[in-house]
Amino acid sequence: MGNAPTLYIGIMSGTSLDGIDSALIGLDDGAPRQLGSLHLPFDQELRATLLELNTAGDNELERAALAANRLSHAYAVSVRQLLQAAQCSAHNIRAIGCHGQTVRHRPDLGYTLQLVNSALLAELSGIAVVSDFRSRDIAAGGQGAPLAPAFHAALFKHPEIHRVIVNIGGISNLTDLPVQGKITGFDCGPGNVLLDAWTNRHLGQAFDRDGAWADSGRPIPELLEQMLADPYFSAPPPKSTGRDLFNPAWLQQYLPPSHAPADIQATLLALTARGIADAIRTHCPGTQEIYLCGGGAHNRALVSRLQQLLPNASVDMTDKLGISSDWVEALAFAWLAQQTLEGKPGNLPEVTGARGMRLLGAIHPAG
Repeated sequence: MGNAPTLYIGIMSGTSLDGIDSALIGLDDGAPRQLGSLHLPFDQELRATLLELNTAGDNELERAALAANRLSHAYAVSVRQLLQAAQCSAHNIRAIGCHGQTVRHRPDLGYTLQLVNSALLAELSGIAVVSDFRSRDIAAGGQGAPLAPAFHAALFKHPEIHRVIVNIGGISNLTDLPVQGKITGFDCGPGNVLLDAWTNRHLGQAFDRDGAWADSGRPIPELLEQMLADPYFSAPPPKSTGRDLFNPAWLQQYLPPSHAPADIQATLLALTARGIADAIRTHCPGTQEIYLCGGGAHNRALVSRLQQLLPNASVDMTDKLGISSDWVEALAFAWLAQQTLEGKPGNLPEVTGARGMRLLGAIHPAG
């Protein structure tokens, strides 16, 4: 084990469906070393297919299998381009940690589904692949998510400062890192998923850059309170969610008959901010420092709103701690792959609600 390569690749494609994040990371006894990174946007046809597969449809078993194959080819392209840019050989990589693309997440029904053909990815890349990280935790009675808190704890916990790490992807989730006591974490609610959908519907754009469109509108207080009354927000952790709940159909049930689209966008931004801020106030008392990662960390209007709602804590990006906010999730799955190969558990029962710590992931050796 001591002579084994310490280089890993983490691959993450999240709920926002904006593309594939791949990161090359050195994992040894010291702090993780990020040696390269690459973002590969989805082609529009694949993105549309993956989005459609979040809801029931005709022939979805075959469509899902074919989409997993296409996605795995795209993952392999991202790995090849990442290695070329880093001037690194596939032979030097111990494993790829690949989350896959979530199309269903129903821990309440005992299952979760992340699309990827891991055997195909191993064949195409010539690198061992570790994937299917959520299933074992769900089998043990857990939520199967979020899985990044164990990595956040290893990387960001401070012996004297109470920190909270907030990932704002399609769904927002937090990791509570108190100085003393248990590390906890859970999904707060929608992150970018509703904001992006509304922006695409009215502006034809993938996302609202810097939250500028939301900033041009005014939040609708009564609409915000109606949405916050959804039982998910008040449910105690452990809890996790996804597009199964927070989707355009969920939003449509609340929409008033006539309001300016910019005001709806402002309200959706307020919903994301309140979901995060209320979760921190309720479940993470005494928080001193908040660090953001994920695409939503670049939404200036959202970050400003969070700081207003949480005046007693500083709000920064994880870049300040030495890890780019864009790559925390991809790095987490490289780290989880290492945990699996070394026979170490990757979940935190306090986070997911599982009956105990479990070895996560399925291993597909290199060809």
